[in-house]
Amino acid sequence: MGDQECSVAAPAQGESGRPGQQALDLIARIVAAIELTPLVAVHSVDRGGRVCFWNQTCVQLYGVAAEQALGQPLAQLLQPQQRAAEHAAALEQVWHSGRPSPARDWQLRSAAGRLLWVYSSMFPVYRGGELQQVFCMDIDVTARRREEGALLSVGANFRQMFEQSSDAILVIERDRIAELNPAALALFDCADPGRMLGKSLADFSPLRQDGGALSAQAGLAMAQQAHRLGNWRYDWRYTSCGGRQFWAEVLLTSITLDHEFLFYAVVRDVSARKLAEQRLYLAAQVFENSRDAILLADRGPSVIAVNQAYAAVTGLSPAEMVGQALDGERVGIEDGELFRQIWCAMQDQGHWQGEIWAQRRGGARYPAWLSLAAIADQQGVVSNYMLILSDISERKRSEETTRHQAEHDFLTDLPNRVLLLDRLSLALTAARRNHSMLAILFLDLDRFKHINDTLGHHVGDLLLKEVAARLVKCVRAVDTVSRQGGDEFVIILADIGGIDQAAHVAASVLQAITQTYELELHRLDVTTSIGISIFPDDGADIETLVKNADLAMYHAKEGGRNRFQFFSAEMNAQIVERVAFENGLRGALREGQFELEFQPEVDIASGATLGAEALIRWRHPQLGLLLPERFIAVAEDCGLMVGIGNWVLREACRQARRWQEQGRPLVVAVNISLAQLMQNNLAHSVAEALEVSGLAPGLLELELTEAIIMRQGGAAPAKLQALRALGVGLTIDDFGTGYSRLGHLRDYPVDKLKIDRSFMADLAAEPGDAAVVTAIIGVARSLKLTVVAEGVETAEQLAFLRQHGCDRYQGRYIALAAANGAANGADADGAVAAQAAEGRVPAPGGAPGSDPRV
Repeated sequence: MGDQECSVAAPAQGESGRPGQQALDLIARIVAAIELTPLVAVHSVDRGGRVCFWNQTCVQLYGVAAEQALGQPLAQLLQPQQRAAEHAAALEQVWHSGRPSPARDWQLRSAAGRLLWVYSSMFPVYRGGELQQVFCMDIDVTARRREEGALLSVGANFRQMFEQSSDAILVIERDRIAELNPAALALFDCADPGRMLGKSLADFSPLRQDGGALSAQAGLAMAQQAHRLGNWRYDWRYTSCGGRQFWAEVLLTSITLDHEFLFYAVVRDVSARKLAEQRLYLAAQVFENSRDAILLADRGPSVIAVNQAYAAVTGLSPAEMVGQALDGERVGIEDGELFRQIWCAMQDQGHWQGEIWAQRRGGARYPAWLSLAAIADQQGVVSNYMLILSDISERKRSEETTRHQAEHDFLTDLPNRVLLLDRLSLALTAARRNHSMLAILFLDLDRFKHINDTLGHHVGDLLLKEVAARLVKCVRAVDTVSRQGGDEFVIILADIGGIDQAAHVAASVLQAITQTYELELHRLDVTTSIGISIFPDDGADIETLVKNADLAMYHAKEGGRNRFQFFSAEMNAQIVERVAFENGLRGALREGQFELEFQPEVDIASGATLGAEALIRWRHPQLGLLLPERFIAVAEDCGLMVGIGNWVLREACRQARRWQEQGRPLVVAVNISLAQLMQNNLAHSVAEALEVSGLAPGLLELELTEAIIMRQGGAAPAKLQALRALGVGLTIDDFGTGYSRLGHLRDYPVDKLKIDRSFMADLAAEPGDAAVVTAIIGVARSLKLTVVAEGVETAEQLAFLRQHGCDRYQGRYIALAAANGAANGADADGAVAAQAAEGRVPAPGGAPGSDPRV
């Protein structure tokens, strides 16, 4: 994959400073330094003595390519020529003790046959607390050994070599510097030899060495070791005359001159090597101890190493990764095309970083920060790839918590002003695009300061939290309730159908807020004042709408509190009327202002009145008798239809029972609203009305439009069956108006169909209406259902219905037919029909009127 040509555009780069970037840069520099340093040949072996790592300097020094060395026994590649047993023992000692071995010179013969001297140090590398490998750092000292050998063998030329040596040479007599060459002066940054002569080497050392030992005591120990063995090589930290600290490799040789013991010290600056060692150690520590998953790959790209965190993050162990081709699946990226694009972007630019969704081995997805980098050798050729994968789930949660805290009120957890303005901006944009309305309600609790001052801020806080909870229950999920601070709240009502909807919500809020609060030991009654502004009528921007709602709220307070006020005077007048109407409806139900009138249902063949449909009227104290179209929609909006519908049901049963007792048994029909059908206890309410009135169930019919039944969905058949089980009749009202389905009729236990009055109006002029009426009659007969035509007003309409086999009819024509029958001495049924048709068969307290339907 590393050599493939990429043409896909690179994804957007992440910002520097994201998780893993600093670690990526550090490790990339360290790995490059170790891999490419010309000073130190670095290789490692496992417990079986096989090579695990072989850097470029090893290739150059020993003449063995990395692919040939990896996995091979080190003893076959590098054969100790002297002290072979000591070399093996030194390596074994590191494995046994877990500590680095002292640096020493070894003479080796490479697999290529080259004989050379190296200065080698061995140290252990741990992973997860267990010793995994021993790293060896070798420096070629062949030339130096030859030079040292020449110095020892050619005494006559000692002075010349002493003076011209590139290594710093010092002669130590009685622990004091007796002589030093120019290279020593240069190394110690000392222009005047007098500053060094007569002093000990400890004088040019820090107080303590890196291990913590005092330099003076440690230097004495090194001299004793050299005297015992003849020479001793060690690393030492020095301080130059200018105060610069540097690392040096010291070869301390014990010699005898004129029967006196002297030391011959060769000192070489090895700061670069020490830096490489530190980098190697740091790289190992970063690699193994990083909480981020780190992966190294060769040019293949094949995985050559992963750290412990990689297994923890991805669920893939090192054994499953090392030696395998690097692809999206091993990184946790399901989308192979995405990984290919990322890889191509990294090859184009040398690095890539960004946020991705990754998948663990078990399938769990998590947000991750991925960093990829190519590592080049000294010639600029890519030799390795490094990948860092950081699980940022916790950071994401923290960011979400921080964002939530920044956008929500700390006390109520409602959106604060920041989030409110954002949502209001979105709602306004949608309203402009859809040409719809939205409302802003600005609330302020009345006399809240008095509660705080008398009961304390603790009680005030409890009250605000309870108010917030009640407000949320008054609105839809798409709306927003926000606390602005103090006792001020703002509600956004998005995409409302009209100002009535805003008023209805405001009324609900007033009712919810005024319910008694029980806060610890306190019982509080609280009111609120609400200002309302409407988009687009009251403003086209956020600032104007909020300002106008606030202003309307102050007008509400001035108007007596515990009320709401629209910003527009015209709107406010409409809403005042609407609120008064709603309050009047509630009072009408409570004070018995409703009345029933009955419209007869006549058999076409015989002319006999077989039943009557109950129609509701409202005798308003100021407006007089109101027909249903004036108040039913308002009753539905303010939730009164169940109460009104149950009242109609009870009163209609009582009237039918009276007719039965008078010897005129008529079937009474009652319309059922959607709100009633949605109640689970409708069957119970019907049974109760029958029981209280004493009416036989066969004398009660319930009329439902198919539109209402369809709104109940799959629950409708069961509810209708429960009603049918009571013994009452069921009628589909307004049949043929667009919702009818023959398949549904088979599922419903109905007895009767009613043809909607709209088809009768233009029966003669509209052939289509006549065809519909004919079709409905045919459907009813095929299903063995009684069919009733509504809105019959002429003899021609009745004749058409009789011709096509319609069973019954309703309408104003009944009054004319009944009047003619009475004039000709018709029977009592005709008289009843006439009275009913003219509205003169009301419930107790009722009054005559026209016959618009419920």
